[in-house]
Amino acid sequence: MVIEIDFNSDEAIYVQLMNQIILGIATSRLREGDPLPSVRQLADTIGINMHTVNKAYALLRQEGFVTIDRRKGAVIAVDVDKIKALEEMKQNLVVAMARGCCKNVTREEVHALIDEIYDEYGIDS
Repeated sequence: MVIEIDFNSDEAIYVQLMNQIILGIATSRLREGDPLPSVRQLADTIGINMHTVNKAYALLRQEGFVTIDRRKGAVIAVDVDKIKALEEMKQNLVVAMARGCCKNVTREEVHALIDEIYDEYGIDS
């Protein structure tokens, strides 16, 4: 698993880490049951604080993307509750679309952007 952190980004490092793991799951680079590196190992590899990795893993667990076991560590375990996932996605999209609407982004541009994201990242069910 290759994680790239942009230390110049305004986005928090733990959020970048979470997003890359979620993207790895969505693109099937990470699959159900795959172990993630230990907190210490990933922190050393990326060159970040262990608490940052721990925070990302804890939030991923809270959102149902991983399970954490003292012996096995963090393991990909996608929550299959699709209705809950769709509701969370809807809440996030409403805000993103409202921001776009304020910038005069059209419905057609949103649809084209979604298709582009599916194609570019290989996200497909």
